[in-house]
Amino acid sequence: MQTLPGSFASIAPVDGMAYVRGATDVPLSEATIGEFLSNTAQRFAERQAVVFREQGVRWTWKEFDERVDRLAAGLLSLGIAKNDRVGIWSPNRFEWLLTQFATARIGAVLVNINPAYRVSELEYALRKVRCKALVTAEQFKTSKYISMLLDIAPELASQQAGDLHCARLPELRIVISTGDPGLSGVTPFSTVMEKGEAILRDEEQTTFELSAHDPINIQFTSGTTGSPKGATLTHRNIVNNGRFVAMAMKLSEADSLCIPVPLYHCFGMVLAVMACVSVGAQMVFPGEGFDAGATLSSIAEERCTALHGVPTMFIAELEHPEFASFDLGSLRTGIMAGSPCPVETMKQVASRMNMQEITIAYGMTETSPISFQSATSDPLDKRTTTVGRIQPHLEVRIVDSLGNTVPVGATGELCTKGYSVMLGYWEDEEKTRESIVDGWMHTGDLATIDADGYCNIVGRLKDMVIRGGENIYPREIEEYLFKHPHIQNVQVFGVPDERTGEELCTWIVLRQGEYVSEEDIREFCRGQIAHYKVPRYIHFVDEMPLTVTGKVQKFVMREEMIRILNLGNVKSTG
Repeated sequence: MQTLPGSFASIAPVDGMAYVRGATDVPLSEATIGEFLSNTAQRFAERQAVVFREQGVRWTWKEFDERVDRLAAGLLSLGIAKNDRVGIWSPNRFEWLLTQFATARIGAVLVNINPAYRVSELEYALRKVRCKALVTAEQFKTSKYISMLLDIAPELASQQAGDLHCARLPELRIVISTGDPGLSGVTPFSTVMEKGEAILRDEEQTTFELSAHDPINIQFTSGTTGSPKGATLTHRNIVNNGRFVAMAMKLSEADSLCIPVPLYHCFGMVLAVMACVSVGAQMVFPGEGFDAGATLSSIAEERCTALHGVPTMFIAELEHPEFASFDLGSLRTGIMAGSPCPVETMKQVASRMNMQEITIAYGMTETSPISFQSATSDPLDKRTTTVGRIQPHLEVRIVDSLGNTVPVGATGELCTKGYSVMLGYWEDEEKTRESIVDGWMHTGDLATIDADGYCNIVGRLKDMVIRGGENIYPREIEEYLFKHPHIQNVQVFGVPDERTGEELCTWIVLRQGEYVSEEDIREFCRGQIAHYKVPRYIHFVDEMPLTVTGKVQKFVMREEMIRILNLGNVKSTG
């Protein structure tokens, strides 16, 4: 087996200050994404690379690479060139994966569009980065993509494919559909593949003058506090982050990674796909969207050795009514990331799902995304209470409100510097300058670093609750409440209060068949955590509001509780 060399031993904090620097014994790669894939395909040509179970697709590395070449040639034939923006609006399908690598091969910039977007959000994304082309699914669950697209580009029904002129999307020229909707302005994906195959029969693929430092991907931030911003990433950002993520998991060509996380997000695109490409590991996609049963059956039937997911996905898998019937004995490692990972959930995943070498990872889209990751050999307590140590070739420091580095163990904002930091927000110099200062990406996350270099994320700057002058970090309370045997999921946040500025509120999802009262929860907290950390408002729900990636939307909960408690006119003093 071939694994990446190197270590994750970071230089311990210097002079007692919360600053760490990653190892540099493994050089950074200067390969483009296209070169990266071709190198792997040459090494492992006949090994199975890709499985899309819902679509019945199974490709070797050679077959995968050849299909990428066909699509790249097909895109060129439509007039798509280097630096053109190509949007992709689709759930997890093989067309998404091919588009990711085909655009990179010709130097076009892939624009990831959230599959949950509706009309106004889609229009904003396409206009913001001036997409020349869009690859779209026909529909996903209740989202009828073609119908929504027609709302903002009715010209698709009457104009010629490949030469669109849409009033509301003036830059859009090409729309490619994974199906055939029968519209004159839409080109079926299969047609583009056929064009590319015909071209490659007559001539070899053109050689492109590409640099690893070229922009290659735009990913939109969530936009919960304003319009989404387009984080712009390079080949170098994405390739190297995938390499080091694979290294942390000790991934090799003998591994098979189950990927239920969405491709449009860095979790799927980088932590899963690029990590697998870096070592030749097999990629298994259970379905177009997350389904706990489909994920568990994929692991059992494909004998997957690794699994990625956000905490809510792992919770759903553990709570699946037929969980015990699935043979998960092949599992070894994987990543739990995307939001704070409850300690109790992590422990259950390690024991009940056989993932003794599961890792925790932390990062953000703007840093490609991972900055910290635990090692498979880290003690379980470090993998359940921290996000590990710093990744290679990166620097991190924890700073106070004045920008000064804080002592080891003190809480402050986490700032990252190194190869992983994005080029900037697409055509938004002001926001870029606010976020990247002297090369340091200000993450907005509150964290601590201990004397051994392990990092603990304690919350978001904007999530911190200030109650009567006390700074309260919701995650600390969530971790305690997760210990209650009847609680399946819990989230803590602040709501306005005239007297204290803010009061704590918790939403709780109970395990099936269990009953717990508000007073039971308060009694569980009494004497165990400080009185001011005991939630004033306790609200039981059947499920949490989630993004498509499984992240909990606390702002939605806060707005709902303000409505329920009639706090809309409260003048907060905090």
